[in-house]
Amino acid sequence: MAQVLEFKLPDLGEGLTEAEIVRWLVQVGDVVAIDQPVVEVETAKAMVEVPCPYGGVVTARFGEEGTELPVGAPLLTVAVGPQSSAGDEGEGSGNVLVGYGTGAPPARRRRVRQTVPGRPAGGPADDGADGRVAPAVGRGPQRHNGTVATAVAPNPVRPEGPVPVISPLVRRLARENGLDLRELTGSGPDGLILRADVEYALRAAAQRPTAPAPAPTPAPAAGLTAPAATGETRIPLKGIRGAVADKLSRSRHEIPDATCWVDADATELMRARAAMNAAGGAKISLIALLARICTAALARFPELNSTVDTAAREVVRLDRVHLGFAAQTERGLVVPVVRDAHARDAESLTAEFARLTEAARTGSLTPGELTGGTFTLNNYGVFGVDGSTPIINHPEAAMLGVGRIVPKPWVHEGELAVRQVVQLSLTFDHRVCDGGTAGGFLRYVADCVEQPAVLLRTL
Repeated sequence: MAQVLEFKLPDLGEGLTEAEIVRWLVQVGDVVAIDQPVVEVETAKAMVEVPCPYGGVVTARFGEEGTELPVGAPLLTVAVGPQSSAGDEGEGSGNVLVGYGTGAPPARRRRVRQTVPGRPAGGPADDGADGRVAPAVGRGPQRHNGTVATAVAPNPVRPEGPVPVISPLVRRLARENGLDLRELTGSGPDGLILRADVEYALRAAAQRPTAPAPAPTPAPAAGLTAPAATGETRIPLKGIRGAVADKLSRSRHEIPDATCWVDADATELMRARAAMNAAGGAKISLIALLARICTAALARFPELNSTVDTAAREVVRLDRVHLGFAAQTERGLVVPVVRDAHARDAESLTAEFARLTEAARTGSLTPGELTGGTFTLNNYGVFGVDGSTPIINHPEAAMLGVGRIVPKPWVHEGELAVRQVVQLSLTFDHRVCDGGTAGGFLRYVADCVEQPAVLLRTL
């Protein structure tokens, strides 16, 4: 006898209590294997694929795409038993996130190679300079006696099993353009669907003639509720935006913050960076040099690398610097964290900033990469502004803000000159230190910006 098991939304860690269903990866009636991803969810931290710990036949799904579910709510039910080859009755891996330990082999994907009209069927089609196989676009799967029949475009088959996509950006691009990823054959390793595959499919679809359709009824944009009679629009505070709102509100409520700022002549810092990059080797980013200055300043003023235990009424100083940096993405503001920034040189910092920035852009940051920061560097100069009084990233105690670097009149060596000037600001928790400490930290940062040799003398 088959046994129907209920799979609930698991605890995704980092104190998360809910998640939004972004995309179902299986349909009712599909056969799933142990640890096969069945749904893509978005939490306040990141987007993740959730694997099912049971193998069998999906009998029900709970929640439509866009629905927000609490941890512990039913996700789907699976019928397991001797008739299902995907897993033994009652057996599960206990897995809750892709990449964790498992007691069963990973789910295998069956793929069918497809051909594109006008291109050879026996080898890869040329889709630009990279020589990758271009995807074919067509109908859904054709099943006969439990098997999938091959077909030639424009009626290719849809592969069984989970859609082979890693990048949430690829999923979002397909979703926003109404493209079913199950209709594509990926050109990446092991059939992985790449962004180029989606873009090719969209171009191919755009070139096909279509019959004129009646004008659609206007609908609210994704994520917006229908306008009220007065013309107002309501935007739900959920996901990352909701988490940021909660965190900033808590910061304003709990932390008595203060801000001080200073203008600094960054001409010599810019020259030093240009000289470093001209010497060959890996290029050094400006934010990496600023981060190096930050960690040196925190070593001199450790009060600012701390947090406040309100229950114990204690200031907790931290001996390691996990440096967060603000990154604006399509999904909202996120703060990736560079672990052990104090132990990294400029080259290592440059590489880690680049890696985390790309992960933020594609929405692939893990919860662990978005938590645990002890100090934040906020480069709002990229928005073309000079200054700001940012809100501290709770539960940290301070944030250094850096404005744009622009040519300005400046008195240099007793004469008026045009120099590269930047405004630096420090917002700090007044419970952990007084203005003297905050001012000393900021002045040291400014001295290193104006005379990079100061940093070398203190290392």
